[in-house]
Amino acid sequence: MGRIVISENVSLDGVIEIAPEGADGRFGGWFDWMRDEDRAAWAQAEAEEAMGAEALLMGRRSYEYFIARGWPTRSGPWADRLRSLPKHVVSSTLQDLGWENTTVLGGDPVHEISTLKEKVDGDIVVYASGRLVHALIEHDLADELRLLVFPFVLGAGERLFGGTSGKRPMRLAGTRMVGDGLPLLTYEAVR
Repeated sequence: MGRIVISENVSLDGVIEIAPEGADGRFGGWFDWMRDEDRAAWAQAEAEEAMGAEALLMGRRSYEYFIARGWPTRSGPWADRLRSLPKHVVSSTLQDLGWENTTVLGGDPVHEISTLKEKVDGDIVVYASGRLVHALIEHDLADELRLLVFPFVLGAGERLFGGTSGKRPMRLAGTRMVGDGLPLLTYEAVR
């Protein structure tokens, strides 16, 4: 049975949107504010996570974000692993599959993802995909949250935890530092 693992870069105040659209543009690109040493450690942690995954799950917008940034043709161990992993994209509109090993999950996303969890043996990692993450949490499909916390308070932008219809208990399962400035917090769903 697969486990849905949500892996998010998040600001101190819970913003997951990398470049929120502020009228004055002051929030754009906050992800790029990290120190070079932390960026290298972040890349290593992300590569290690991909090596331990059995599949990726993304929303259409995040899938297109990865495509636009050249991930299908990048080189190196991390890019090679992402290319080889089965990728499942939740979308009712996606037509162009620009990345090998990609399947579109159309129809009822809750049913499709529940079926995917039954078929995959291991971690199904969800990168970014804010709308999808909200649905996974709302429908109790997320098994683990990995939050890489960036030391910025943004005050605006899409938040990881939008409104839910009820309480979603989590248990802290682990903490570690990535580089000098990025705590990685791991939470498991309590059912």
